[in-house]
Amino acid sequence: MVLLTIVLINIAVYASVVIYCKLTCGINKCSKHLVGKVVLVTGGNTGIGFETAKDLADRGAKVILGCRSVQRGTSARDKIIAETGNSDVHFRQLDLASFKSIREFADDIIKNEKQLHILINNAGMVGTSHKLTEDGLLLDMQTNHFGPFLLTSLLLPLLKSSAPSRIINVSSAAHTSGKINFDDLNKQKEAYKSFQVYSDSKLCNVLMTLELSKRLKGTGVTAYSLHPGGVSTEIFRDVWWSPLLMIVVGPIFKTSWAGAQTTNYLAVSPEVDELSGKYFADCREKPTSLLGQDEKLAEKLWHVSEKLTKLK
Repeated sequence: MVLLTIVLINIAVYASVVIYCKLTCGINKCSKHLVGKVVLVTGGNTGIGFETAKDLADRGAKVILGCRSVQRGTSARDKIIAETGNSDVHFRQLDLASFKSIREFADDIIKNEKQLHILINNAGMVGTSHKLTEDGLLLDMQTNHFGPFLLTSLLLPLLKSSAPSRIINVSSAAHTSGKINFDDLNKQKEAYKSFQVYSDSKLCNVLMTLELSKRLKGTGVTAYSLHPGGVSTEIFRDVWWSPLLMIVVGPIFKTSWAGAQTTNYLAVSPEVDELSGKYFADCREKPTSLLGQDEKLAEKLWHVSEKLTKLK
């Protein structure tokens, strides 16, 4: 009888959590159209990125998908065109784990686009093991931070000339567990732990946004970071415990459409015009961790990132 009572209580608590998560999911209610605007979404072929790109295409924007896979990128492009009726959706190959690819991609955008109004750094990954890129950096850290940093830096002149424009960095609540050891960015001194590296990279997203807001003040370019919520996407697809994760927390995870709501809110809402540098979740401003508010740390990360991406 006692065991049954405990089981029923746990079921009730779990059900309450599921209901709470569904009811508190933020929804973007801004109906602003984007005809004449140019939007770039990295990782726009699947999950949150796909739903983000589709929503902005549906609003009339010219949308460029920056994705690693040609097959999946072109498939996503065709699907968005079919579902929105907007034929101004394009695919460009981009591998954030390669600085060469990023530079070629940025050169192509600058050469062929007269304007860029919204840059959404959406692509990300959770690593499975200690792997270095061709540029000598930890694969997951480069994909999640150094790659987006380089891409954003290269596109800043175009964003400035297109102002008012926005930069949106998809971070995560995991940033609260993040830390930055500048003496061991490649995790060669301490043991590699995939989720810790992911958390560290998401803290970098928050700090990059903070520093961008400082550097871009008065330019008409604003920057935001966000937590999309727990979302059932492919980001954990290569992690061995992914199936178990889906069984335990799958029911409280958001759909990709729900996970894209805050990104889309930051892309179009006039409510955030004066909130550059801030962090959002469920279409509302939220506090970051204390490290996420550290301006000196953000500035140091910027300088280190410039050096490692060979911008300086």
